[in-house]
Amino acid sequence: MINSADHHQKSKLRIIGAGFGRTGSKSLKIALKKLGYAKCYDMFEVLKCPEHSKFWLNAMDEGEQFDWEDLFHDYDATIEWPGFLFYQQLMVKYPDAKVILSVRDPDTWYQSIKESIYYARIVAFPARIVKRYDIFHYGWNCLNIYRLIFKLIWSKTFHNRFEDKQYTIDLFRKHNAQVQRVVPSERLLVFDVKQGWEPLCRFLDVQIPSEPFPHVNDRVQFNRRIQQENMIGWIIIFTFCFLGLLMSYRMVI
Repeated sequence: MINSADHHQKSKLRIIGAGFGRTGSKSLKIALKKLGYAKCYDMFEVLKCPEHSKFWLNAMDEGEQFDWEDLFHDYDATIEWPGFLFYQQLMVKYPDAKVILSVRDPDTWYQSIKESIYYARIVAFPARIVKRYDIFHYGWNCLNIYRLIFKLIWSKTFHNRFEDKQYTIDLFRKHNAQVQRVVPSERLLVFDVKQGWEPLCRFLDVQIPSEPFPHVNDRVQFNRRIQQENMIGWIIIFTFCFLGLLMSYRMVI
Protein backbone atom coordinates (compact mmCIF):
# COMPACT_ATOMS: atom_id res chain seq x y z
CA MET A 1 0.00 0.00 0.00
CA ILE A 2 1.28 3.47 -0.84
CA ASN A 3 1.95 5.78 2.10
CA SER A 4 1.22 9.38 1.18
CA ALA A 5 0.75 10.89 4.63
CA ASP A 6 3.76 13.21 4.39
CA HIS A 7 2.90 14.63 0.99
CA HIS A 8 0.78 17.68 0.34
CA GLN A 9 -1.32 18.49 -2.67
CA LYS A 10 -0.68 22.03 -3.85
CA SER A 11 -2.36 21.89 -7.24
CA LYS A 12 -5.70 20.70 -8.48
CA LEU A 13 -5.08 17.29 -10.09
CA ARG A 14 -8.11 15.38 -8.83
CA ILE A 15 -8.19 12.24 -10.98
CA ILE A 16 -5.37 9.85 -11.84
CA GLY A 17 -6.08 7.50 -14.72
CA ALA A 18 -4.30 4.18 -14.21
CA GLY A 19 -5.62 2.41 -17.30
CA PHE A 20 -3.97 1.77 -20.66
CA GLY A 21 -4.74 3.83 -23.71
CA ARG A 22 -7.45 2.48 -26.05
CA THR A 23 -9.68 1.53 -23.11
CA GLY A 24 -12.38 4.06 -23.90
CA SER A 25 -10.14 6.90 -22.78
CA LYS A 26 -11.52 9.38 -25.34
CA SER A 27 -15.07 8.73 -24.13
CA LEU A 28 -13.90 8.99 -20.53
CA LYS A 29 -12.17 12.30 -21.24
CA ILE A 30 -15.37 13.78 -22.69
CA ALA A 31 -17.42 12.40 -19.79
CA LEU A 32 -15.07 13.90 -17.20
CA LYS A 33 -15.27 17.27 -18.91
CA LYS A 34 -19.07 17.17 -18.70
CA LEU A 35 -18.75 16.40 -14.98
CA GLY A 36 -16.64 19.48 -14.33
CA TYR A 37 -13.11 18.15 -14.87
CA ALA A 38 -12.43 20.68 -17.57
CA LYS A 39 -8.82 19.88 -18.42
CA CYS A 40 -7.71 16.29 -18.82
CA TYR A 41 -4.14 15.34 -19.72
CA ASP A 42 -3.46 12.56 -22.22
CA MET A 43 -1.19 11.83 -25.19
CA PHE A 44 -3.03 14.35 -27.34
CA GLU A 45 -1.93 17.05 -24.89
CA VAL A 46 1.69 16.07 -25.54
CA LEU A 47 1.09 16.44 -29.27
CA LYS A 48 -0.46 19.87 -28.70
CA CYS A 49 2.38 20.90 -26.35
CA PRO A 50 5.43 19.12 -27.83
CA GLU A 51 7.75 20.79 -25.34
CA HIS A 52 6.24 18.39 -22.76
CA SER A 53 7.91 15.46 -24.51
CA LYS A 54 11.28 16.29 -22.96
CA PHE A 55 9.75 16.13 -19.48
CA TRP A 56 8.34 12.65 -20.08
CA LEU A 57 11.60 11.42 -21.60
CA ASN A 58 13.37 12.53 -18.43
CA ALA A 59 10.65 10.97 -16.28
CA MET A 60 11.46 7.56 -17.72
CA ASP A 61 15.06 7.77 -16.48
CA GLU A 62 15.09 6.26 -13.00
CA GLY A 63 16.41 8.19 -10.04
CA GLU A 64 15.41 11.70 -11.11
CA GLN A 65 13.08 13.99 -9.19
CA PHE A 66 10.24 15.54 -11.16
CA ASP A 67 8.18 18.64 -10.66
CA TRP A 68 4.77 17.10 -11.33
CA GLU A 69 3.08 20.33 -10.26
CA ASP A 70 4.87 22.26 -12.96
CA LEU A 71 3.33 19.91 -15.55
CA PHE A 72 -0.13 19.36 -14.04
CA HIS A 73 -0.77 22.74 -12.39
CA ASP A 74 -3.49 23.57 -14.91
CA TYR A 75 -5.10 20.11 -15.19
CA ASP A 76 -7.93 18.41 -13.30
CA ALA A 77 -7.19 14.87 -14.45
CA THR A 78 -4.74 12.67 -16.31
CA ILE A 79 -5.65 9.49 -18.18
CA GLU A 80 -3.94 6.86 -20.36
CA TRP A 81 -0.46 7.49 -21.80
CA PRO A 82 1.82 8.95 -20.63
CA GLY A 83 0.56 9.49 -17.08
CA PHE A 84 -0.83 6.02 -16.34
CA LEU A 85 2.67 4.52 -16.27
CA PHE A 86 3.44 6.78 -13.30
CA TYR A 87 0.19 6.32 -11.39
CA GLN A 88 1.93 5.24 -8.17
CA GLN A 89 4.17 8.32 -8.07
CA LEU A 90 1.17 10.51 -8.81
CA MET A 91 -0.83 8.90 -6.01
CA VAL A 92 1.88 9.92 -3.57
CA LYS A 93 2.14 13.44 -4.97
CA TYR A 94 -1.64 13.94 -5.02
CA PRO A 95 -2.97 12.01 -2.00
CA ASP A 96 -6.51 13.38 -2.39
CA ALA A 97 -6.81 12.42 -6.06
CA LYS A 98 -9.05 9.50 -6.94
CA VAL A 99 -7.85 6.72 -9.25
CA ILE A 100 -9.79 5.41 -12.25
CA LEU A 101 -8.68 2.16 -13.85
CA SER A 102 -10.29 2.10 -17.30
CA VAL A 103 -10.66 -1.47 -18.56
CA ARG A 104 -11.77 -3.28 -21.69
CA ASP A 105 -12.01 -6.80 -23.05
CA PRO A 106 -8.33 -7.76 -23.60
CA ASP A 107 -8.75 -9.15 -27.12
CA THR A 108 -10.80 -6.15 -28.25
CA TRP A 109 -8.25 -3.82 -26.65
CA TYR A 110 -5.33 -5.50 -28.44
CA GLN A 111 -7.11 -5.26 -31.79
CA SER A 112 -7.86 -1.59 -31.17
CA ILE A 113 -4.17 -0.83 -30.52
CA LYS A 114 -3.17 -2.85 -33.58
CA GLU A 115 -5.60 -1.02 -35.87
CA SER A 116 -4.74 2.48 -34.63
CA ILE A 117 -1.38 3.52 -33.20
CA TYR A 118 0.39 0.32 -34.30
CA TYR A 119 -1.07 0.71 -37.79
CA ALA A 120 0.26 4.27 -37.88
CA ARG A 121 3.71 3.09 -36.82
CA ILE A 122 3.93 0.40 -39.49
CA VAL A 123 2.31 1.81 -42.63
CA ALA A 124 2.32 5.58 -42.34
CA PHE A 125 5.68 6.41 -43.93
CA PRO A 126 4.33 9.39 -45.92
CA ALA A 127 2.53 10.65 -42.82
CA ARG A 128 5.85 10.59 -41.01
CA ILE A 129 7.27 12.74 -43.81
CA VAL A 130 4.56 15.29 -43.03
CA LYS A 131 5.43 15.12 -39.36
CA ARG A 132 9.09 15.69 -40.16
CA TYR A 133 8.07 19.05 -41.63
CA ASP A 134 6.73 20.01 -38.20
CA ILE A 135 10.39 20.39 -37.28
CA PHE A 136 10.30 23.84 -38.89
CA HIS A 137 7.50 24.79 -36.50
CA TYR A 138 8.33 22.86 -33.34
CA GLY A 139 12.10 22.54 -33.62
CA TRP A 140 13.77 19.68 -31.76
CA ASN A 141 10.60 19.07 -29.73
CA CYS A 142 9.20 17.32 -32.80
CA LEU A 143 12.03 14.78 -32.70
CA ASN A 144 11.50 14.37 -28.97
CA ILE A 145 7.87 13.42 -29.63
CA TYR A 146 9.02 10.59 -31.90
CA ARG A 147 11.52 9.45 -29.31
CA LEU A 148 8.85 9.61 -26.63
CA ILE A 149 6.29 7.57 -28.55
CA PHE A 150 8.74 4.78 -29.35
CA LYS A 151 10.34 4.77 -25.91
CA LEU A 152 7.18 5.20 -23.84
CA ILE A 153 4.74 3.01 -25.74
CA TRP A 154 6.64 0.39 -27.68
CA SER A 155 9.66 -0.01 -25.39
CA LYS A 156 8.63 0.84 -21.80
CA THR A 157 5.02 -0.35 -22.04
CA PHE A 158 5.22 -3.31 -24.42
CA HIS A 159 8.93 -4.19 -24.09
CA ASN A 160 9.25 -4.16 -27.89
CA ARG A 161 7.06 -7.27 -28.05
CA PHE A 162 3.68 -5.87 -29.07
CA GLU A 163 3.49 -8.25 -32.04
CA ASP A 164 3.34 -11.13 -29.53
CA LYS A 165 -0.38 -10.95 -28.81
CA GLN A 166 -0.42 -13.27 -25.81
CA TYR A 167 2.53 -11.52 -24.19
CA THR A 168 0.88 -8.12 -24.68
CA ILE A 169 -2.47 -9.26 -23.33
CA ASP A 170 -0.72 -10.79 -20.32
CA LEU A 171 0.95 -7.41 -19.68
CA PHE A 172 -2.44 -5.74 -19.86
CA ARG A 173 -3.98 -8.15 -17.36
CA LYS A 174 -1.02 -8.02 -14.97
CA HIS A 175 -1.07 -4.23 -14.94
CA ASN A 176 -4.79 -4.12 -14.17
CA ALA A 177 -4.35 -6.67 -11.38
CA GLN A 178 -1.44 -4.69 -9.92
CA VAL A 179 -3.47 -1.48 -9.83
CA GLN A 180 -6.24 -3.25 -7.93
CA ARG A 181 -3.70 -4.59 -5.42
CA VAL A 182 -1.88 -1.29 -4.89
CA VAL A 183 -4.69 1.27 -4.81
CA PRO A 184 -6.94 1.31 -1.72
CA SER A 185 -10.43 0.16 -2.69
CA GLU A 186 -12.08 3.36 -1.42
CA ARG A 187 -9.84 5.38 -3.72
CA LEU A 188 -10.26 3.23 -6.85
CA LEU A 189 -12.89 2.83 -9.55
CA VAL A 190 -12.49 -0.02 -12.04
CA PHE A 191 -14.48 1.33 -14.95
CA ASP A 192 -15.64 0.11 -18.34
CA VAL A 193 -17.20 2.92 -20.39
CA LYS A 194 -20.00 0.50 -21.30
CA GLN A 195 -21.20 0.93 -17.70
CA GLY A 196 -22.17 4.52 -18.42
CA TRP A 197 -22.70 7.37 -15.97
CA GLU A 198 -23.92 5.62 -12.83
CA PRO A 199 -20.71 4.08 -11.37
CA LEU A 200 -18.57 7.02 -12.47
CA CYS A 201 -20.87 9.65 -10.96
CA ARG A 202 -21.34 7.67 -7.76
CA PHE A 203 -17.55 7.36 -7.37
CA LEU A 204 -17.00 11.08 -7.98
CA ASP A 205 -20.05 12.04 -5.90
CA VAL A 206 -21.62 14.14 -8.64
CA GLN A 207 -25.07 14.25 -10.20
CA ILE A 208 -25.79 12.04 -13.20
CA PRO A 209 -26.23 14.17 -16.37
CA SER A 210 -29.47 13.94 -18.29
CA GLU A 211 -27.66 13.36 -21.59
CA PRO A 212 -26.39 9.93 -22.72
CA PHE A 213 -22.87 8.85 -21.78
CA PRO A 214 -20.46 9.72 -24.62
CA HIS A 215 -19.26 6.77 -26.68
CA VAL A 216 -16.57 7.85 -29.12
CA ASN A 217 -14.92 5.56 -31.65
CA ASP A 218 -11.84 7.66 -32.36
CA ARG A 219 -10.11 4.80 -34.20
CA VAL A 220 -11.94 5.76 -37.40
CA GLN A 221 -11.05 9.42 -36.93
CA PHE A 222 -7.43 8.52 -36.11
CA ASN A 223 -7.02 6.35 -39.22
CA ARG A 224 -8.71 8.97 -41.42
CA ARG A 225 -6.17 11.52 -40.19
CA ILE A 226 -3.30 9.15 -41.01
CA GLN A 227 -4.72 8.61 -44.51
CA GLN A 228 -4.98 12.37 -45.07
CA GLU A 229 -1.41 12.90 -43.90
CA ASN A 230 -0.30 10.00 -46.11
CA MET A 231 -1.81 11.76 -49.12
CA ILE A 232 -0.07 15.04 -48.25
CA GLY A 233 3.15 13.13 -47.62
CA TRP A 234 3.09 11.49 -51.05
CA ILE A 235 2.46 14.89 -52.66
CA ILE A 236 5.52 16.27 -50.87
CA ILE A 237 7.64 13.26 -51.87
CA PHE A 238 6.61 13.40 -55.54
CA THR A 239 7.05 17.18 -55.62
CA PHE A 240 10.63 16.93 -54.36
CA CYS A 241 11.36 14.07 -56.77
CA PHE A 242 9.94 16.06 -59.68
CA LEU A 243 11.93 19.18 -58.74
CA GLY A 244 15.07 17.07 -58.37
CA LEU A 245 14.61 15.53 -61.81
CA LEU A 246 13.83 18.93 -63.32
CA MET A 247 16.99 20.45 -61.86
CA SER A 248 19.06 17.49 -63.04
CA TYR A 249 17.60 17.81 -66.54
CA ARG A 250 18.42 21.53 -66.67
CA MET A 251 21.98 20.87 -65.52
CA VAL A 252 22.43 18.31 -68.29
CA ILE A 253 21.17 20.61 -71.05
